Amino acid sequence: MREEAAAPAVQSAIDMDRWVCPMPLRDSPNIVMGHGGGGAMSGELVEHLFLPAFGPAADAALGDSAVVTLGGVRLAFSTDSFVVKPLLFPGGSIGDLAVNGTVNDLAMSGARPMVLSTAFILEEGTALADIAQVAKAVGTAALAAGVTLVTGDTKVVDSGHGDGIFINTAGIGVVDDGVDIRPQRARPGDVVLISGEIGVHGIAVMSCREGLEFGTTVCSDTAPLHGLVAAMLATGADIHVLRDPTRGGVAATLNEIAGVAKVGVSLDERALPVPAAVRDACGLLGLDPLYVANEGKLIAFVAPGDADAVLAAMRAHPLGAKAEAIGVCVAQHPGMVVARTALGGTRVVDLPAGEQLPRIC
Repeated sequence: MREEAAAPAVQSAIDMDRWVCPMPLRDSPNIVMGHGGGGAMSGELVEHLFLPAFGPAADAALGDSAVVTLGGVRLAFSTDSFVVKPLLFPGGSIGDLAVNGTVNDLAMSGARPMVLSTAFILEEGTALADIAQVAKAVGTAALAAGVTLVTGDTKVVDSGHGDGIFINTAGIGVVDDGVDIRPQRARPGDVVLISGEIGVHGIAVMSCREGLEFGTTVCSDTAPLHGLVAAMLATGADIHVLRDPTRGGVAATLNEIAGVAKVGVSLDERALPVPAAVRDACGLLGLDPLYVANEGKLIAFVAPGDADAVLAAMRAHPLGAKAEAIGVCVAQHPGMVVARTALGGTRVVDLPAGEQLPRIC
C-alpha cells in the first residue's frame, strides 16, 4: 500500500511583522504615513505630542494661518512644507504647488498675500536640470500670484535620505479691518459653498505616480485663490469661514470646521461638482471623491442672506465658474458631517484616519 505524502507542517506561530494593515495603527509608537495625511492621526499628533511639548509657547488656535497685529497692522502668517511625489505631474509641479499652497493658506484668512520665503531641501544626486525646472516654476507662480520671494534657504541631504526636492514656504499677508474669517464663526443656517470641481489634484498625482490611464488626462487644479477671495469679500457679505480642502479633501475640511465650531454640517451629495474623470477614477481605485485632495478650490460658510450674492461673485470669477452650494450648517449632530445620497438615504462622512493618497502636496 502506497504511503500518502506527508502534509506540510503547519506554521506554529504567525509572524505579525510580515502583516500589512491597510489602515494605519492608531497606537503605533512610531511615525507612520497616516500621521501626515491631514486626518485624525495628524490631529492627534499635534494635540497629544506637539502642543504638550511646546507648552505655553504655543498658540493652540491651530489654523492654517495665524492673524496677528503688529504695529497696528493686521497680518496673516503661514508656513507649509511640500513633499509631493512625483515632482512633476499633469497641470503642475512641486514648485507652483509650494507657492500656491501658502498663498491660499493666507487667503483663507481673508488676507492679501504679500511676501514669501522659500527653503529647498535637496537630495544629493538630484539633477541640476530638475532643480532648475522646479525653481523656475516657483518664480513663475510667484509672479502670477503677485507675491515677492524675499528670503530663503538651501540644504542638501545624503543620497537616499530625501526624495529629490522638498520645499518649505512661509508667507505674510495683510488683513483688512473688519475681516473676521475663522472656523469658530461657523453657525447654524450658514450655507456651504464650494468653488468648483473636486478631487482633480489627488487623481492627477496618483495617475502620474502609478502610470494609470483613465481615457483622459486629469490635470491638477493648483492655483492661487486670493483673487477669488477678494471678489467674494467685495460683495460686502458676511463670510464666516474659508478653507481650502487639501489633504483629506472636502470630508476632512468640513469635519475640522464642524469640530471646532461645535456645529453639524448637512451635505447634498447630488450637488457636489465631481467631474466624470474623477468619478470614474475613484470608482476604479475604490476611493471616495470627498476624501481626495484639491489644490485650487475653497469652501465657504456664508450667512444665509448673503449666500446668493457670494455664489454669483464666485461664478463670475475664472476660478469659481463652477461654484455650487453643497449644504448647510445645522444645530443637529454637532461635530458631525452627514451627507444625503443620490438614493435619498444619509451617511456619516467621517474624518479620515490618515490619507487615501499620501504625499499629494
